[in-house]
Amino acid sequence: NTPSDWVRAGKAADAADAFAAVHGGYAPVLVFVDSGGAFGVDTECVNGTRGNAADHLTRDVIPFMAANFNVAADRAHWGIAGFSTGGTCAVDLTVVYPELFSAFVDIAGDVGPNVGTKEQTITRLFGGDAEAWASFDPMTAMARHGTYRDVSGWFAIAPASDRDANAGGQDVAAKSLCGLGVALGIECAVVAQPGKHDWVFAAAAFSAALPLPAG
Repeated sequence: NTPSDWVRAGKAADAADAFAAVHGGYAPVLVFVDSGGAFGVDTECVNGTRGNAADHLTRDVIPFMAANFNVAADRAHWGIAGFSTGGTCAVDLTVVYPELFSAFVDIAGDVGPNVGTKEQTITRLFGGDAEAWASFDPMTAMARHGTYRDVSGWFAIAPASDRDANAGGQDVAAKSLCGLGVALGIECAVVAQPGKHDWVFAAAAFSAALPLPAG
């Protein structure tokens, strides 16, 4: 959908207000970024045939915020949160660019960027370049990177028993990613909560997880 959905249906501003209410009026700066450039364009936040979304999210957004809103550019002060595809983006960009981000919140994301099968994804997102796909596959990126330091993450999932809410197998994806992450020094947790794959679920998960990146 669009970034504004996070403010409305995702109740992110409400979550920030609630956080500030118990932290002396302080809350993190929330940045809602368009990763597609147009409605319905699914970039999966990678650099590929649908645009260099990863470059935009890393090379454009962080310097812009630092220059215009007086926020710190240091990685210790930056995290990414997302729902569904955005959850995939959150963990992917953090493990691919750990020099820029130190925390992620992955709400019901997949095991990696995908727009179909692995073969279809390589063709559709990367023009058939398997190495380009591998560079943005979180499991591959983590294995290649090795030990991480000062990176933490929160995976919010629906119970495995709920086939409607967990139709994409996000529980398996989260446990696989977190398992490898822990082995490589990433502090992470997989947190199950009731709900469906919708904004009600995402809003509750974001509110519960916000203290992690805010900290």
